[in-house]
Amino acid sequence: MRKYEVVFIIRPMEEEATNAVIEKFSNLIVANGGTIDKKDRWGKKRLAYEIKDCTDGFYCLFEYTAEPACSAELDRVMKITDEVLKHMIVREDEK
Repeated sequence: MRKYEVVFIIRPMEEEATNAVIEKFSNLIVANGGTIDKKDRWGKKRLAYEIKDCTDGFYCLFEYTAEPACSAELDRVMKITDEVLKHMIVREDEK
C-alpha cells in the first residue's frame, strides 16, 4: 500500500451535483481497496485560464492509501468523467 494525493477541479455546478461527483471518487477508492486519510474541499476558485469553456472551478484534494492499481483506475475514471476539468495524482515519498 502506498500513499497518494489527488487534486481535481470540478466544473461549476449546483452543490448537490458537486457533492455527488466527490462522493463518486471517494467510493471508487474505497471499492478498490483503498482508504481515504483526508478529504479537503478548497471550494470554488477562479481559474488562471479558461478550461473547457469554464472560468471557475471547484477544487478538491484527497490524501489516500491504496495499491497502484487503484490509482490507475481512479485516473482512468477521472479522464472519462465530463465534470472533471483537470486532475493530478501524485505518490508521496516514503520516508
